[in-house]
Formats: sequence, structure tokens, C-alpha cells
Amino acid sequence: MHSVLNSEKVRLFASEKCWIESNAVSQLRGTAELPGMEFAVGLPDLHPGKCGPVGAAFVSRDAIFPHLIGNDVGCGMGLWVSDLSRRKLKLDRWENKLVDLDRPWTGDRENWLAQFEIGPSAEDAALGTIGGGNHFAELQQVERVGDAECLTALGMDADRLVVLVHSGSRGLGNAVLAKHLALHGHANLPDASDDARDYIAAHDYAVKWARASRALIAWRFFAALGSEAKRVFDLTHNFVSRESIAGEPRWIHRKGANPSTSGALVIPGSRGARSFFVMPCGDQDANARSVSHGAGRKWNRTDCRARLRERFDEQSLLRTELGGRVICEDRELLYEEAPQAYKDVETVIQALADAGLIRVVATLTPLITYKVRREIR
Repeated sequence: MHSVLNSEKVRLFASEKCWIESNAVSQLRGTAELPGMEFAVGLPDLHPGKCGPVGAAFVSRDAIFPHLIGNDVGCGMGLWVSDLSRRKLKLDRWENKLVDLDRPWTGDRENWLAQFEIGPSAEDAALGTIGGGNHFAELQQVERVGDAECLTALGMDADRLVVLVHSGSRGLGNAVLAKHLALHGHANLPDASDDARDYIAAHDYAVKWARASRALIAWRFFAALGSEAKRVFDLTHNFVSRESIAGEPRWIHRKGANPSTSGALVIPGSRGARSFFVMPCGDQDANARSVSHGAGRKWNRTDCRARLRERFDEQSLLRTELGGRVICEDRELLYEEAPQAYKDVETVIQALADAGLIRVVATLTPLITYKVRREIR
């Protein structure tokens, strides 16, 4: 196991080259000492969060900790492959066509949700919309193929464009956490209790809703471009589930951590960096069956605005060094989510590969990153 920190209760899978704030490590240590917690795992993208570190997984025996999942229950990423060819790029035209992904979808929401085996909710006006923060829908092209056979098996090839969608459960997850905090604060819930069963039921609904919403975002994105698409994968990275660790049932809480036992996945950098299409490998128990979900934040949002406003105007942030276009007509968000706010994703990927946890199948280059359509103030 390649780790810069390895104890019975705290494991940090990172290299000396990974920049990780001491506050994030302190949060990881503190989480590991919660009553009923067996051990905590930090990944190379580890950074501080509100109720615990992000880029981490936490393993308990017979209790769940809702506050560690946070307020975006079900947040995750999905990848869809299109019939659009990289040889026929129409970026100017496509950028202009992507205009209404923030408006409520006018289709049959109840029927869409039924395909994901859930009924309607009070938050369905937000179904199929991306949301704020670090969420996005991004058109990408395949580069640097390391395993063409794996790509083919997944229905992909280097010519066909893909869309990566990162979004969550919108107001649903916030309501789930708020209810728990009002009743129990940061206390854990014995898994045999009625309170735990109530939380899990609401949690599971939010996870399914978020997955349905990501699929609708992808459908709306491709419909705007006149294309059809097929899902390659959809993985949640904010959730709790009952899984086996070393042959024993445990609760694994993931906060900004991809499950590593469901096949191929994408670890994105920023809108100005490539994403990595990877396949988990080797034994995954020591790392709580989890790998990174991204590069991880380097600067908090307030620092981003202060650091970048004197160096970059808004227009310069709408194009990236890789030639990508950014659709983000919210000034604050444009600065808060600038590429400079994130760590080096290649360092994260290398740390995971050196630990024997992943192998790289291909890289993905961003072409159009959709955040939000609003008039810049």
C-alpha cells in the first residue's frame, strides 16, 4: 500500500507531491475517531469540507453518519457517448445552441422518474438542470488511448465525442440533511434504528433522483446538438452503502469519492485540464473500495475571487489553454470555478496509479463546459 499516512484508523493514499492542507488531514483524523467508526481513508484529492473532509471514505460497522455525506446526497458523475464525430467539430454553432439547460424541463417528469423506479417529488422542477457550485456538463473528445480494447468493450472509440455530467440531487439532498441535523445533530444513527431506516429511505430516493437528473441533463445536452447518446456509466460519489470489506459487511460513507468496484470511471481535472478515463485494479479493501472523484480544490471560493480578479477579466476565463469554451454567465461562479482553483489532476492520477489502484484507459480533453446561462452582471 503506497501511502504517506497509514495507521489502523487513518489511511491517506497520496504521494509527497500531492498538496494537501493540514486542516484536511486533521478533519480526516477527527472523523476516524468518531464513535463507531472503524477507519477513514483520504484520497489524493483530499481537501477540507464543512462537516468533514472531501475526497474521503469512512468505514463503520453498525452505524451510519449522515452528516459525513453532506447536503448533496446522490451527487455523482455520468458519461455518455454520442454519435458526434471529432472530425466534424462545430464548436461555435454548438456553443450557441446550448442555451436552456437551466430552465425547467417541460417534458413528462413523472414518466422520466418512473424509468428510474421512483415517483415524483416536490423538487421536480429542478430535474434535468445542472445546479451551481462545481457542477457541469462537458463535451469532451477522447485523447491518448492506452487501452483501445477496453474502450471498444464500453462502446467507445477515439472518434466519437462524449459528455461528462456532474450534478446531484439539488434541493432534495439539502432537505434530507437538514432533517437529520434538526433531529440528531452530528450524532450517528444505529443502523437497526427507525431513524436510520428513515434516513436511508430518503437517501436512496435522492440517489435515484440525482441519477435520473444526470441522465436528463445528458439527453437535453445532446438534443440541443441534434445527437443521440448512450450511457457508458453513472456513479454516485456522495452516498452511504452496505458493502463487504475483507469479507465482512460494513457501511462505507463516501464524500467526494468514487466507488471503485463498479468498473470504468472518469476522474476530471478542471474545465482547463484533461479528465482521465480509468479502470480500478488490484485489491480495493484497504482504500475502502474508493478512488478519487476529481483533482480536489486548492483554493476556497473567497480566495479564488480575490486572487484572480486582478489577473483575469471575465472574457479570458471563457476560453481555456486547451482551446475549450466555457459557458458560465455568472461572474462569481466564473472565478470560483476557474482552473487555478484546483489541484493538478495528473498528480492525483499518478498517486492512485503508484498505489496500484487504477490504470489509465484514455484521457479526455474538454471542448465545451456548460455551467450556467445568465447575463453576466
